[in-house]
Amino acid sequence: MREQAWQKLRSSGRRQGGPLGVVRVAAAVAVGVMTVGVLAPPAAAARPDSVQQGLTALVRSDGLPAALASVQDREGRTRTYTAGVGDLATGAKVPRDGQVRIGSNTKTFTAVVVLQLVGEGRIGLDAKADAYLPGLVRGEGIDGRRITVRQLLQHTSGLPDYEKEVEDDVLQRRYFEPRDLLDIALRHKADFAPGTNWNYSNTNYVLAGLIVQKVTGRPLAEEIDRRVVRRVGLRHTYFPTAGDVTIREPHPKGYHRDAADTPLRDVTEIDPSAAWAAGQMISTNSDLNRFFTALMAGRLLPPAQLTQMRTTVPLGKTGAGYGLGLMSRPLSCGGDYWGHGGDIAGYETRGGVTDDGRAASAAVTSIPTGGEATKRLESVVDTALCR
Repeated sequence: MREQAWQKLRSSGRRQGGPLGVVRVAAAVAVGVMTVGVLAPPAAAARPDSVQQGLTALVRSDGLPAALASVQDREGRTRTYTAGVGDLATGAKVPRDGQVRIGSNTKTFTAVVVLQLVGEGRIGLDAKADAYLPGLVRGEGIDGRRITVRQLLQHTSGLPDYEKEVEDDVLQRRYFEPRDLLDIALRHKADFAPGTNWNYSNTNYVLAGLIVQKVTGRPLAEEIDRRVVRRVGLRHTYFPTAGDVTIREPHPKGYHRDAADTPLRDVTEIDPSAAWAAGQMISTNSDLNRFFTALMAGRLLPPAQLTQMRTTVPLGKTGAGYGLGLMSRPLSCGGDYWGHGGDIAGYETRGGVTDDGRAASAAVTSIPTGGEATKRLESVVDTALCR
């Protein structure tokens, strides 16, 4: 669910989206690639594919069990890739465009619903959290009468993160109610006064999700499904129901290791409730491309709310920025792309779209224990969008 700048945001898993670790695999790996909707000419087909090379290196050099990606060009033609093995116990292949836990990419879905409600006049972006949840947000240096909805979505509220206190519980499949997560966070003092700084905190999105439920009178999962998933035809994307520890469709298994020198374990089946509005969802790389493309094309938000979403605060000297549940990152070939990324037990995802319609999303089946592999995963996305 967090990463540093954006890497500090290796969140709504362990940094962008939930808790967890890294994995080593046997030297022999399976590597695959499929092209959909476009046939490369013979000369081009003979050249090494830079995206495939990047995924293969993540498996062979960084010891990740599997890597998979989906790349969409300006005309909407899609190419999917796989590397590694989908199940270390059986050696099964990685399903093409298989489902994965998407961690903190969930934050963008939550933010879209909040901003839709802003556009409908049901939530005020600069209204205080207390206007919707009176008296709920109180703690040392914490007061919901001073924290705005905008600050929640942009991580400038100063609310402390609950994540580290629930990482072990995720692996034990403990179920959390959203109020449980908020209560854990409120045991700690504020990180800073609202609006004075930026710090990634999953607590912000738990509170945003609670506001959605209070305003609509419906579960957050239903609102995301009705307002986003079905609206843009995301056929392989869903918000797991309470107690659902499985991944429904074909998927590579997810793995975790506590440290670089400890054995890996299969953590495919977890209770993701500790991530909730900050990182609980499941999707595919191609569905994520479809979602972010639709969002940037104005199919999910009115222009005023999309402009607010794209208004960012800088993340240090990285060139990246954080808007309202949306990140901008610089491309090596110039310009920026928009997305989020996510980490949750067993899976790490990165990706986004450009303003001219290019899209790329990639995932690996373990959260790297060090930052270099994550940088290389981000480099695969950069390569896919720049080539």
